[in-house]
Amino acid sequence: MSYSDLKNKVAIITGSSSGIGQACVEYLGSLGAKVVVNYARSEEEGQATLEKIQKAGGTGILVQADVSNEADVQRLFSETVEAFGRVDILVSNAGMQKDSSFLDMSLDEWNKVIGVNLTGQFLCTREAARLFVKQAKNTPPSEDACIGKMILMSSVHDVIPWAGHVNYAASKGGVLMLMKTLSQELAPMKIRVNAVSPGAIKTAINEEVWSDSEKSQELLKLIPYKRIGTALDIAKAVAWLSSDDSDYVNGATIYIDGGMTLYPGFADNG
Repeated sequence: MSYSDLKNKVAIITGSSSGIGQACVEYLGSLGAKVVVNYARSEEEGQATLEKIQKAGGTGILVQADVSNEADVQRLFSETVEAFGRVDILVSNAGMQKDSSFLDMSLDEWNKVIGVNLTGQFLCTREAARLFVKQAKNTPPSEDACIGKMILMSSVHDVIPWAGHVNYAASKGGVLMLMKTLSQELAPMKIRVNAVSPGAIKTAINEEVWSDSEKSQELLKLIPYKRIGTALDIAKAVAWLSSDDSDYVNGATIYIDGGMTLYPGFADNG
C-alpha cells in the first residue's frame, strides 16, 4: 500500500525503539513520513531502529523521553519541531506491563503502569493538540483540511477483563474513553483522534508464550482466526489512520485481534 499524502509528513511515534512502535515507525518511514524514534531507556535499540530507517531511504531523528514525565514530553515535541518545523501525526504507543495479583499489587506497580500507559497518553495528546492548533493559526489550512492526526495505542484489554493485570487493563480502559472524549472535543477543530487495539501480537514482551508450541496452541484457542498477529499488522492500520484515506474516521477503535474480542468461548453454545 502507498499513501502519497504521508510523504514528508512529520510523525512522532512514542515507544518506537522496539515491538509494535518500532514496526509503526519503520513502516511510516518507508511511506515517506519524517519520523521520530522515541525511546525511554535503551538508546542502543533506538539508534538501531533509526539506522534501519535511514538505510531504507527514510528520514528520522532519535529522541529520548519518558512519556510519563511532562518535561520530557514537552522536550520530545520541541526537539521534533526544531528538526522538522512541525508535527502532523502522533502515534501514542508507549506502554508497559508490571503484572501482579490484585491482592499483592503494590502502589508503585499500579502508579508506574498508569503513569506510562494512561498519563503518558494524556501528556502526549495534549502537547500534540496544542501544537496542531498553533500550527493551524500560523498557517491556516483549507476549510475542510484535517490539522492533525492522533492514533492512541490501546489493547483488547480495554474491553476484555484480565485477571492478574488490573493496572494494565484499567489503563487501557482509560485509553478507550480518553480517545473518545478527545475525539468529541477536538473534532470541531479538525483534529482526528482514533485508537488501535491489538490482540495477541508476536513481540518480545510475550515471546515466552508464542515461542512455546504448547502455550501457543492454548493462546490460539482465544483467537478465532487461528493465527497470532504481527507488529506489521498493527503498523498497516496505523498508516491508514494516519492517511487521508481515513479522513471520515474519527473516535473509532480498530480491534486488530483475529477475533479475540468475539468471545470465542461461546462459539459452540458456551
